[in-house]
Amino acid sequence: MMPNTREVYVITGAASGMGKLAAETAAKNGKLVAAIDLNETALHALESQFDSVHTFKIDITEYKSVEKTINQIVSSLGPIARVTNCAGIMPLGTLSSQDPELIEKIMSVNYLGTVNINKAVLGHLQQQGSGQIVNFASIAGWSPTLAFGAYNAAKFAVVAFTEVLYQENQHHGLQICCVCPPPVNTPLFRNAINRPKVLDIAPAVEPEFILSAVEKSLSKGEWLCLPGWITKAAYVARRLAPGLVWRLTHLLEGKTLDHLSQRPRVVSQVSKTLKKAS
Repeated sequence: MMPNTREVYVITGAASGMGKLAAETAAKNGKLVAAIDLNETALHALESQFDSVHTFKIDITEYKSVEKTINQIVSSLGPIARVTNCAGIMPLGTLSSQDPELIEKIMSVNYLGTVNINKAVLGHLQQQGSGQIVNFASIAGWSPTLAFGAYNAAKFAVVAFTEVLYQENQHHGLQICCVCPPPVNTPLFRNAINRPKVLDIAPAVEPEFILSAVEKSLSKGEWLCLPGWITKAAYVARRLAPGLVWRLTHLLEGKTLDHLSQRPRVVSQVSKTLKKAS
């Protein structure tokens, strides 16, 4: 059997949205893709389109399963060149309207799932002295807003984790990048309920724009990727005038937050669905 000479890309959340586009783009560019998700049907559909895509149905919140899968990928496909963590969920709502189990699930998938993948691949990348880790956070990981509280907390954690990971691995030959996009036109965004009005100020950007920004940041060796002027403006506003940002947010949303607190029917249904998926 001839050894693999193609780069291996591991991509989570590969069944839809940003992860699916990242997997398709990598496959079209001649990479071997290890596509990870819970949606087995969508994974099979992706695999059927490309001979170079290999799919793995796992729950990224379970570290032992993640570790086993990453070891399997390395042994069967070869050394990992890049890991892109796109997997995530985004149930919105005021903190008082969200059940504790749903808040825990948001943190578990968005933050701990990212940590699990990072931990499972880190030893392999350090040993080979090369590789890229791309963690998707969000501008919500820098700038909190109404109805995003649980999601904000998870993405803030991803940003902090990735920054420290970058600093600790500067001498291991690794590239580590944290991507903080604005709202992106994916199913995750389009299907969100309890949407604050601030999301309607500017149109969502296309996922292709975000992936292009990631490549630019990696080429420059940047640990933080802030795609587009909206993201950069939100980042600066949060750092320089957080009080003003909050005043404008309350002015926009109004005195009552009932429109951000659909419960229990919708939010509980989301929570039950997530339970079944895990």
